[in-house]
Amino acid sequence: MIYEGKAITVKEIEGGFAQLDFDLTGESVNKFNQLTIGELGEAAEALEKQNKLKGLVVTSSKDTFIVGADITEFTELFAGPEEDLVNNSLKANRIFNSIEDLPFPTVTAINGQALGGGFEMCLSTDFRVMDEKAKVGLPEVKLGIFPGFGGTVRLSRLIGADNAIEWICMGGEQKADKALKAHAVDAVVKSDQLVDAAVDILKEANSGKLDYQARREEKTGKLKLNSMESMMVFETSKGYVAGQSGPNYPSPVEAVKVMQKHAGMTRDKAVEVEAKGFAKMAKTGTAASLVQIFLNDQDLKKKAKDYEKQANQVKMAAVLGAGIMGGGIAYQSALKGTPIMMKDINRDGIKLGLDEAKKQLSKRVEKGKMSADQMGDVLNNIHPTLNYGDFGDVDLVVEAVVENPKVKDSVLRETEDVIGEDKILTSNTSTISIDRLAKNLKRPENFCGMHFFNPVHMMPLVEVIRGEKTSDKAVATTVAYARAMGKSPIVVNDCPGFLVNRILFPYFGGFARLVRDGADFQKVDKVMEKFGWPMGPAYLLDVVGMDTAKHANEVMAEGFPDRMKDEHKSAIDVMFEKDRLGQKSDVGFYQYKLDKKGKQQKVVDESTYDLLKPVVHNSQEFTDDEIIERMMIPLCIETVRCLEDNIVGTAAEADMGLVYGIGFPPFRGGALRYIDDIGLDAFCQMADKYKDLGPLYHPTDGMREMAKAGKKFHG
Repeated sequence: MIYEGKAITVKEIEGGFAQLDFDLTGESVNKFNQLTIGELGEAAEALEKQNKLKGLVVTSSKDTFIVGADITEFTELFAGPEEDLVNNSLKANRIFNSIEDLPFPTVTAINGQALGGGFEMCLSTDFRVMDEKAKVGLPEVKLGIFPGFGGTVRLSRLIGADNAIEWICMGGEQKADKALKAHAVDAVVKSDQLVDAAVDILKEANSGKLDYQARREEKTGKLKLNSMESMMVFETSKGYVAGQSGPNYPSPVEAVKVMQKHAGMTRDKAVEVEAKGFAKMAKTGTAASLVQIFLNDQDLKKKAKDYEKQANQVKMAAVLGAGIMGGGIAYQSALKGTPIMMKDINRDGIKLGLDEAKKQLSKRVEKGKMSADQMGDVLNNIHPTLNYGDFGDVDLVVEAVVENPKVKDSVLRETEDVIGEDKILTSNTSTISIDRLAKNLKRPENFCGMHFFNPVHMMPLVEVIRGEKTSDKAVATTVAYARAMGKSPIVVNDCPGFLVNRILFPYFGGFARLVRDGADFQKVDKVMEKFGWPMGPAYLLDVVGMDTAKHANEVMAEGFPDRMKDEHKSAIDVMFEKDRLGQKSDVGFYQYKLDKKGKQQKVVDESTYDLLKPVVHNSQEFTDDEIIERMMIPLCIETVRCLEDNIVGTAAEADMGLVYGIGFPPFRGGALRYIDDIGLDAFCQMADKYKDLGPLYHPTDGMREMAKAGKKFHG
């Protein structure tokens, strides 16, 4: 044994070669934590002292090569001084350089995934051979940073600046065939041939058939572009990347600038430029928020896995109500491999649901994500029916009929009579109390909410709502089914609107008050979109539908009259009364017209201003900051109330509910993270400026106590 640690071992193998193997003790995957990086440096030193070795194969004993850096270490690391971040990167780079500079050829055998620092490790060897099912990539931009272990330097020299910019700035995972075509890897083989193929490359390098020194010089030298070519590649890319990433995500553009800056430098100087750029991005609020979201997501997955241990298996599901929502649920279930019954009371409903599923599947075929045969297989997993005859085999039912408590009550009771006594019944209600819907059920312990968000195929969140009598088994089985559908479930307790809608409607309340006080709804939309929302509140109301919004608003007002009941007629009321329901009626705050591709396009409708005049009581001008404050304060305070009322268990779950459910700007990390960034004391002072607007703007006593104690919601 040449070296033995807790993450890395190095031993001599047949033919005078060495094998450096990653196998992090006590973990299911390999990752670059401080321990692994330290051991890699020690292993490199041990290898340098070997004078008889002819080459090195780098492998992983786990199912995946290396998933990247240990993100749990980022929070503390990024909070430190920028200088420490630079030094940390340079220290790691010296270790990667020592692998690259070994006095014999080196090759990495890539299995599973090699991402981030894992792929940068692969790039530090002379050659790479890849399992045909493996994937490589540099996804760091998704955390608000970019590669910091030499990735921008080596990849740009290996596959060309234009390809490297695409890989790094888009942050995607690359399949084996694309990696081979781009010359990021040298061979693609079946998994059982991986190590043998790597050894064969070393033999060819030793025989002189492969010039490993030339490959090394290419990676450690300057980028082979003349000044004109360099300017064309990088200047063009900066504009395109900025357009794709937007102003709130600076790291992709910064990555291009860094690659441009070090293009004319050799490796050791180039990695210094990269380290400084990496540290600069790591200190941004965007990086801090995106790292927090990653950690929150890991927390959600852990909770879901704990529930899965208690869950019954869902081999066959059913959805009641085959409209757009029911069709979307059926599509998602069938696509991810769980067969589903789709029941409606008439054939028109069935056709609507099947058409929705076919539409989504056809898009996948058009984009090359599946074949026509695969589309047929998915459709065969959807079983349309007009009766309950086949429901004896169903393990879990999702009720998705009209949002009316009497209709839902009737449908739920008749469904309960035809399914097994131990089977789970759920409702896709967006606002109606689960306890209210459970009142007339014989087995309320087997009933819970399963609230999907529209469009089902795009929105990752599912709220699993626990009623007073809901059993742990019902919650666990519903969570497991949501996970099987590829969704991110969050378990919440019952209340009007549950978690997401309870928080969203105070935001709409803020919008209604702004319009009442004279704000231009188009300006409010533009300000909030610039703030980071995917759409402004007026546009979002048009998408939600004014009838849906009015109904939900009434539920909220009944549930929380002290702060959500408004005696004034609102802009939403006006739109509803004029039958301007939004996109579903082609007109709401805006008009909607079909473009050449048949997609609805938002068009300004000047007549909206005349319609709103009766509800506009002032003619006030608002700054952008005032609009943001008046919109965000009610949303943030209601999020805190949900946490204090135990509707949601943790700050992480609350924030992820908003990011996944209504598109809260990810670079801001969620409502509670947003409060943390402002500071609770400063937030309370900001809210107090608007106390005359009513209880929606009044911080809770708990918030004021936390502010005095200097506490945060996260960490």
